Amino acid sequence: MPEIVEKKQLSDEVFLMKVHAPLIAQERKAGQFVILQVEPAFGERIPLTIADADPASGTITLVFQTVGKTTHALAELNVGDNIPHLCGPLGRPTHIEKFGWVVCVGGGIGVAPLHPIAKAMKAAGNRLTVVMGARSANLIIFEQEMSAIADEIILCTDDGSRGRKALVTEPLKELCMRQAKPDLVVAIGPPVMMKFCAETTRPFNVRTLVSLNTIMIDGTGMCGGCRVTVGGRTKFVCVDGPEFDGHQVDFDNMMKRLSAYRNHENRAHEKCHLEKELKTRSCI
Repeated sequence: MPEIVEKKQLSDEVFLMKVHAPLIAQERKAGQFVILQVEPAFGERIPLTIADADPASGTITLVFQTVGKTTHALAELNVGDNIPHLCGPLGRPTHIEKFGWVVCVGGGIGVAPLHPIAKAMKAAGNRLTVVMGARSANLIIFEQEMSAIADEIILCTDDGSRGRKALVTEPLKELCMRQAKPDLVVAIGPPVMMKFCAETTRPFNVRTLVSLNTIMIDGTGMCGGCRVTVGGRTKFVCVDGPEFDGHQVDFDNMMKRLSAYRNHENRAHEKCHLEKELKTRSCI
């Protein structure tokens, strides 16, 4: 079973894990993801985009936020522990070529899956601008990694504690208004952020890719749980995506489907925090 070889806590709810999975590390391409299961028997299966990979050491990097029972259980694992089930790489990889000027926009934890795409775009010879947004300074992740590859980096926070006090759509619009507009925009983050990034670039006719993270079970197109409407047609994120033309995605329908289990997720999240607090108190 894949072994956890490194673990970091990036913020209160965000964790980074390096997992020894040599076959996935060798085959993975930018934009692809894995599906993992923490409980070996009847546990929930969740998709996580591969944030990085090192074929030499045989490791892949996963970044996740604790939002429900499974992600909390994953966060409880430590170096030396094994992940019972890990399947990948899945999904269609990002099409990488020299487009010219590529703008990568990441919101919150979406910066992690954006990193390998930005890295590959830069390696292909593109001029790279990275726009990163978070609610506050302590929630910004992968700043050093993005700064190392970007020609230009723009930081935004909702509260102004770091960089510009603005949503990512504000500098994105400014970039599109330049005399020579971007050749491609790649946006990854919360669905509402991706929706408004696509709406920002639409009037300028700038091609915009978004990476969707929907409810997913098998990852092979069999269950239909990840279906979305793109250009009026039904697509499956696991096999047709996860990347789609942002100007064609029906984000309102997707967000409605994503909210189907929101109450269950919130209750599980609160329960996990309560159990952790009680456990901490009992050890004092």
